[in-house]
Amino acid sequence: MIRYRKLGYVELNVTDLERARRFYENMVGLQYIARGPNGEDLYRCSDDHHSVVLHQAPEASLKRVGFMLEDEDQFVPLRDSLDRHGTPWEELDAGECAQRRIGRTLRMVEPHTLATFEFYVAANDAGNALFTPTLAKIQRLGHVVLWTPHNEAACDYLRDVLNFRRSDDIGDEATFMRPFPSPYHHGVGIFKADRCGLHHVNFMVTEIDDVGRAFNRFRAHDVKIAKGIGRHPVSGSVFLYYFDPDGLTLEYSFGMEKFSEAVPRDPRIWPYVPESFDSWAAPRHPDYPRVSGIEIRSIRNPLQSDVLHPPI
Repeated sequence: MIRYRKLGYVELNVTDLERARRFYENMVGLQYIARGPNGEDLYRCSDDHHSVVLHQAPEASLKRVGFMLEDEDQFVPLRDSLDRHGTPWEELDAGECAQRRIGRTLRMVEPHTLATFEFYVAANDAGNALFTPTLAKIQRLGHVVLWTPHNEAACDYLRDVLNFRRSDDIGDEATFMRPFPSPYHHGVGIFKADRCGLHHVNFMVTEIDDVGRAFNRFRAHDVKIAKGIGRHPVSGSVFLYYFDPDGLTLEYSFGMEKFSEAVPRDPRIWPYVPESFDSWAAPRHPDYPRVSGIEIRSIRNPLQSDVLHPPI
């Protein structure tokens, strides 16, 4: 049984690193750490070495997602499960891991969302990181939500191959899952769409005031608010969605249901109605929800179809 600590990092492609740095520092409140050896920018929003990495690219998209394993022993059941289900994987060499300031890492492509997943342990020499809040008391990187035409197959894969647990569904259109035994309601969401893509990346904040201050900060600086302020009845979170300069969707949220490891409640199925997504009926931008792209790795995936391409 594979065991996780949490969703550890998200890496995004952006079209202008300097513009993105101004936004992610001065609007989102991430802590800039350094420029990496390949020109990428590293940011912190918790006491991990980094939680977000931005890469210069021709088009904005999701590059990859990293899940922190509980310990190195988890690589054995992870490899065994991937092999049993015919999923190609590769282990990163020590040099790349050292450059990226992560420990031992295994990479694969989830076959139904086409997202690159990395499973890792923290580097021994990562040091004692300390996040210094500025604009918002960000608690942690919360979750990532993906679009796919094959949402039920993706959820089955996350459950059967990667040992994620289902928390809730909204009809047959949206599923919220957590990497076991992470207590938070979801670390990944899988939404149904006509193509694969990124829905949003979430940052959990410590105080509800962080959400309110962000709403006014964004309005004062012409940041496009995608939706909110609202409340997700499924997880209990107060939310605010907004767009970065490339149109990638980000979210602040406050509060989230936690599950016990030993006796979690059963998953629920909510009706597919607007009130299941937002009990406050917040207004939304005409461009929300938006399907942003996914960078597809060269690891050959036997289930990948020639008709499934990252959206432009």
